[in-house]
Amino acid sequence: MTATDPALTALSQGWCALSLLHGRIEARIERELQAKHDLSVREYSLLDVLSRQHDGEGGHLQMKQVADAVVLSQSATTRLVTRLEDRGLLSRYLCPTDRRGIYTNVSEAGLKLLEAARPTNDAALREALDEAAKTPELAPLVRVVESASVPA
Repeated sequence: MTATDPALTALSQGWCALSLLHGRIEARIERELQAKHDLSVREYSLLDVLSRQHDGEGGHLQMKQVADAVVLSQSATTRLVTRLEDRGLLSRYLCPTDRRGIYTNVSEAGLKLLEAARPTNDAALREALDEAAKTPELAPLVRVVESASVPA
């Protein structure tokens, strides 16, 4: 393929549209979460991911798994965890079976904030998708996102 190959050009245009959609959604959610809950998108995502883990064997995520889930490097994830821990939204403790492992749990305050922020996140996502659906190059991507979210 050459740089002017139509398939490559279409692929590039599709990637640009996907990137644009993601950026618009993230910016909308970021504004709403910051304004109403003093949370960033990454902080919300981290609280959400950690709130879904369960106690018991295999129930806690390793830091790499958390980093992958919130799409950050391990060092950035560690800084994010520390920031939320300093705010009293998370707590860390040593793994009872492997003293090298550290678990992170959402505190009661973190769960309350997450519960309060979830409707804001969901409404901002819906608004961002509705707005994006009005743009011809983004409308097909919005339909894909919406169809992927329908329970089977």
